[in-house]
Amino acid sequence: MEIIVQKFGGTSLSDNKTRELVTNKIIDKYNKKMGVVVVVSAMGRLGNPYATDTLLSLIDKGYSDLRDIDLLMSCGEMISSVILANLLNKKGFKTCVLTGYQAGIETDDTFGNAKILSVNTDKINDALKQNKIVIVTGFQGGTSNGELTTLGRGGSDTSAVVLAESLNCKSVEIYTDVDGIMTADPRIVPDAKVIDSICYNELYQLAEDGAKVIHPRAVEIAERSNIEVIIKNTMTNCEGTVVGGIRFNDFRYNNDYMNKYQVINAITYKNNRTQITINGIYKQNEIDNLMTNITQNDISIDLINFFTDKKVFTIDSEDTVLIKNILEKGNYNYNIIERCCKLSLIGHKMHGIPGVMAKIVNTLNKANIEILQSADSHTTIWCLVRHEDSSKALQVLHKEFGLGEK
Repeated sequence: MEIIVQKFGGTSLSDNKTRELVTNKIIDKYNKKMGVVVVVSAMGRLGNPYATDTLLSLIDKGYSDLRDIDLLMSCGEMISSVILANLLNKKGFKTCVLTGYQAGIETDDTFGNAKILSVNTDKINDALKQNKIVIVTGFQGGTSNGELTTLGRGGSDTSAVVLAESLNCKSVEIYTDVDGIMTADPRIVPDAKVIDSICYNELYQLAEDGAKVIHPRAVEIAERSNIEVIIKNTMTNCEGTVVGGIRFNDFRYNNDYMNKYQVINAITYKNNRTQITINGIYKQNEIDNLMTNITQNDISIDLINFFTDKKVFTIDSEDTVLIKNILEKGNYNYNIIERCCKLSLIGHKMHGIPGVMAKIVNTLNKANIEILQSADSHTTIWCLVRHEDSSKALQVLHKEFGLGEK
């Protein structure tokens, strides 16, 4: 029997109408003689009574340890799973509800961001043999001594893909409130379109750099087991975006390559970035001390360009005051640009293709948009711009690379 894992996000479960659509998609697979394993998130978003953020708003986190907070956060998925099971039971289908731990997801004891150590799917397989639809609470697992843990925000995606891997599934369906992976944020770029297919590398980078359709950790698991991920909209019957199959390749090119082929597949962005520039020549131990202090204060740095007389990097804006204190105490000569935005142009076909960066620079120059910093990898080019220029930058680059609706 072929087994499929379907994951439904919070917006898919937020009210009776959407939950009815969810049950129809589950039943459709079941009626095709497939074993169906459903992974659910907590219902809705902040403001909905059982959403994770709503549950967290009931307490002052400073007075609860992480173990207790995990217990609270896990309640939303448990409620979702039982309500969904009840709806399917009323329609005449047998179900089996399991917590992440009961489903066999064993983790370490890092409460709030636990790492999956192993998965034992015996209980799931037993229920499938009884022709039951299995419903698993996403986002959670448990330690070897029975402590409940959560996998970090967005962890339901990870639950779904790791179960698909352990059940030897060919594919996993991730249902959300958009039609698939878009070429850009449609709220900023009105002619953004759904991408039919995308490779793991591209999706991982999109997830890392701001697109919130799937968790990066889930992409890593899918890639290592070559599981096809299909991202769909619960509210429609669109085909969605298929992830997998194509992987990173070198492509032969000629001078006309960019006119014939689409080397950029999508553009995403991450706001609330602060650029730090440290000017002057420093001894190695001074730079080592700086990096140690940054690490000890849990500050993540990005877009790193180190030169003999200048060190440039970006941080999350919420760490700006912290980094200022570190630099002041170390008597570093520095300047800071706040309210920046990191643009990410992503495409696995750009590797080895000349002229991509030149096209980006020319396009932004024509729009009078200053590039504060840039970096690149085999599949991505990053540009840092000021926040007030970000929307215009997305729009002109999206148009220049021909990503809009035809």
